[in-house]
Amino acid sequence: MNWQSIDITMHERVATVTLDRPEVRNAFNDATIAELALAFDELGRDEDVRAIILAASGPAFCAGGDLHWMKAMAGYSDSENYDDALKLADMLRTIYLCPKPVVAKIQGDCYAGGMGLVAACDIAVAVDGAHFCLSEVKLGLIPATISPYVIKAMGENAARRYFLTAERFTAQEAHRIGFVHELVAPAELDARVAAIIKALVTNSPNAVKEAKVLVREVVHQPVGPELTADSARRIAAIRASSEGREGVASFLEKRKPSWLD
Repeated sequence: MNWQSIDITMHERVATVTLDRPEVRNAFNDATIAELALAFDELGRDEDVRAIILAASGPAFCAGGDLHWMKAMAGYSDSENYDDALKLADMLRTIYLCPKPVVAKIQGDCYAGGMGLVAACDIAVAVDGAHFCLSEVKLGLIPATISPYVIKAMGENAARRYFLTAERFTAQEAHRIGFVHELVAPAELDARVAAIIKALVTNSPNAVKEAKVLVREVVHQPVGPELTADSARRIAAIRASSEGREGVASFLEKRKPSWLD
C-alpha cells in the first residue's frame, strides 16, 4: 500500500510504523488517523509480527492535530464533528488493544494528540531533551479522545494539573509522573529501544498477548472471589496452551523454545 502520512518497515518480525510528516512536525489529520488505524489493525493480525515500534521522522515526535485539518472542522455540523472525533478515538483504541506489544520511540517533542498516541502504547522511551504538552485548553478545546489513555499513563493528579494548565513540561517530568518509562540521550535511543524489542520478541507470543489483556482487565478490580477465580482460570488456560507446554518443556530440557526458531 502507498501510505501518505506514515511509513512501515519490517525487520526480523518487528514492524516499525513511522509518522512521516516532518514538515508539519508530524501533526496528524484525517488521512494519518485512517492510516494508523489500518496499519495497527493489520499488524495486530499478522502472525509474522512479534512487536511494533511507533516512531516519527524529523525533530518532533508529534505536534498533535494538524491546524489546517482542525480549521476545516470548524465548519462541520455536530454529526460531522462527532463522526470525525470517533475516528480518532477508534484509532487510539486500535493501538491500545493491539495484541502485539507496541513501543513508542519518542525522539522529540510530543504535544496534545501526540501524547494520546504515546499513552496508547505499552512502553514509551523518550530522549531526555523532549518536551510534552497537553495544549488543548489554550485553543478552547479539551483532550477528550486521548483522556482514557493519558490518564491511565500519568495518573489522575498529574492529568488534573496538565489538562488544566496546558503547561509545557520536560521529559524528566514525564518520567517522574510515569508517562514515559525511560529517558535516554539521543545517541542511545535506537539501542535502548532495540534492547526492549529484543526482550519482547524472545518471549512467548501468546503469553505476551495474554499478559497485555491481563493488565488491562485486572487493573482496578477488587481482590475478591471473582478476581481470584478469574486469575486461576487464566493461568490454567495458559498452562494448557501449546506455547505454555512448550515453554515449560524447553526450560526443563535446557533448549530454546520453538517460537525462537
